[in-house]
Amino acid sequence: MNPRPPISSLSPPTAPAPPAVFYPSEDGQPLAETFDHIQTILTLLAMVEQYVTAELADRSPILLANQFVYYAENFPRLRFAPDLAVIFGVEPGARDNYKIWEERAVPAVIFEITSKGTRREDQNTKKDLYEKIGVEEYWLFDPRGEWINDQLRGYRLQGETYEPIVGGHCQVLGLNLQPEGRRLACYRADTGEKLLDPQSLATSLRAEQQRVETERQRVQAERQRAESERQRAEAAEQQAQTAEQQAQAAEQQMDLANQEAESERQRADAAQQAVTIAQQQAELERQRADRLAQRLRDLGLDLEG
Repeated sequence: MNPRPPISSLSPPTAPAPPAVFYPSEDGQPLAETFDHIQTILTLLAMVEQYVTAELADRSPILLANQFVYYAENFPRLRFAPDLAVIFGVEPGARDNYKIWEERAVPAVIFEITSKGTRREDQNTKKDLYEKIGVEEYWLFDPRGEWINDQLRGYRLQGETYEPIVGGHCQVLGLNLQPEGRRLACYRADTGEKLLDPQSLATSLRAEQQRVETERQRVQAERQRAESERQRAEAAEQQAQTAEQQAQAAEQQMDLANQEAESERQRADAAQQAVTIAQQQAELERQRADRLAQRLRDLGLDLEG
């Protein structure tokens, strides 16, 4: 009787894993059509990135610029590459591309720098797609005014449908958008402060550096002045101490002179007393001699004879 084969040998063979789907990060197409377009994209990217990083950090923002956004898993051809997109509520960090089903967040606002050549795609294809996937706001900026007379056009979702935005208020970012020449200026809605483009930011930075340097020099000069004042005060204090010491020495010398004068006076007084005593003693001696002479005369003795 043949032995039974092991159970593992009776299991059906495992099906091979399907090949991984490749999601490209580039297609070799140029970033933008013209210098105005690329400058507008780069300037807008710099301004918005600086703003959301500083003011909206609590909403975990990231920015995408001309990067592929894939919106259907396993279908790498279903993608778009917005000129600028801001997404909230995702992990920070750079991405080569963006997959909506992995990140679980669609762009909150998208900016497209449009022209006559991309009008149909920007106004129809992209607008319909962004509306369908739920992009809250969609802005078109025509730097040369080739088909948008006032250069700026915006749409905001009302329910599931885009409605035109009256004015240039970007509700998602809290910014007021305003064409200025061939650039799109951004102003904070809460303060009216204009976001600085890279050139203005560099100028402001240089001015701030100059202000800091001027302040540093002023502080240094003030420190040197204070040091000079301190040295003068120390010199004056030393002079005062020297004068006080000299005054004390003079006072001590005066005390010594007074003491010496007092000693001399006392010596003079002592000498005068000695003279007086000597005179008194001489007078006593004279008186005794006179008395003795008188006695002798009384006795009939004449000392002179």
